[in-house]
Amino acid sequence: MSTELIRTSQSWDGVELPDYLAGRPELVAVKYEIPAGEKLGWHHHPVMNHGILVQGELTIIGLDGQEKVFHEGEVIVEMVNTIHHGENRGTKPVLLYMFYLTQKGLPITVQHPEIPLE
Repeated sequence: MSTELIRTSQSWDGVELPDYLAGRPELVAVKYEIPAGEKLGWHHHPVMNHGILVQGELTIIGLDGQEKVFHEGEVIVEMVNTIHHGENRGTKPVLLYMFYLTQKGLPITVQHPEIPLE
């Protein structure tokens, strides 16, 4: 038995995903563990990525102030080339698996330490 969790061509904020990169793809899977109360720094992803929130609750906030709360079992389709950050406002750790479609040598995340967190 299989269950399709999501099929979309848009990120969580409603923006169309970019075209595929030209050339040989590289797939990257990352497990994130975010303690309760932790805020991730401002960053952006130059490549498409999506994942599933296995445990906890994660709030993603765009630089424009738009935010969305994701809950256990939900699929996250991340923003591409848009600065944002995540916060665990819940009471238990977040466990998140993300999958990136990139190319060898490209970063999956670009940090923006010049933008202060509130």
